[in-house]
Amino acid sequence: MPDTQPIQAQGSKAARLRALLEGTSVVRAVGAHDGLSAKLVQRAGFEAVWASSFEISASHGLPDASLVTMTQYLDAAIAMDAVTDIPVIADCDTGFGGPMNAAYAMQRYERAGISALCIEDKLFPKINSFADAAQDLLPAEDFALKIKNAKEMQSDPDTVLIARTEALIAGRPVAEALERAHVYVAAGADAVLVHSKSRRPEEVLEFASRWESPVPLVAVPTTYNTVTEGELYDAGYRLVIYANQGLRAAVKGMQEVLQDLGGADRAAEIEERIAPMAEVFALQGMPSTFRTKP
Repeated sequence: MPDTQPIQAQGSKAARLRALLEGTSVVRAVGAHDGLSAKLVQRAGFEAVWASSFEISASHGLPDASLVTMTQYLDAAIAMDAVTDIPVIADCDTGFGGPMNAAYAMQRYERAGISALCIEDKLFPKINSFADAAQDLLPAEDFALKIKNAKEMQSDPDTVLIARTEALIAGRPVAEALERAHVYVAAGADAVLVHSKSRRPEEVLEFASRWESPVPLVAVPTTYNTVTEGELYDAGYRLVIYANQGLRAAVKGMQEVLQDLGGADRAAEIEERIAPMAEVFALQGMPSTFRTKP
């Protein structure tokens, strides 16, 4: 299998992402936390990488609770972008602070060539949306100021700024999520991510049915995972993010293999369940003349 998928459009990655969002099929992004996981996302045929704050935090062995710094998140996104040909969408939590912090994040990420930034309307410091904890929201007008400041700092017109509302996560009604999202679009947001932890897709589908803007919608079907991409596209969602499935698969796989290795007395017992060295070399871009046999 080749390390990269063919590039389907010319221009910058940000321009290609905008073109994809205007296309006739759903754009699929998958969460990653480093260059290797981003390469695996591209090799699997997905259209974009989600530089997940949850995955990056977990890769540091830390909770997704604003403990990892902007520089650490940015370095991870740069590593992903450097080894892939598909756009990287950076999960920037709350924008790392107030309006000035969000503007600074835009400046730094954009200069690094990251195609899109996503910021959410929770209070800083935040806690992961699925954690059993209070999910406190910033007033809509205050978050809109973050959007406005970030857009004013933007220099490349193709960079995509996604406003993420956590109103449904916080237990607020769909009407409030809609009201907030329209305020964010008025402030300059290029897309709106409406997040939900419901086990069923009804509230995100209701949100889309009442959406009164041409600005594209973004879904993250982590808990409402029975909904299809086609159903989401037909409802009005143009970007679907599988935000954490890769990391969760890696954790489960490593746990099972290491547990079995711990109960064995030789590495051969788990050899058929792990990737050969040659496959890792290929992912690393090791020149073929230096590769060893599996």
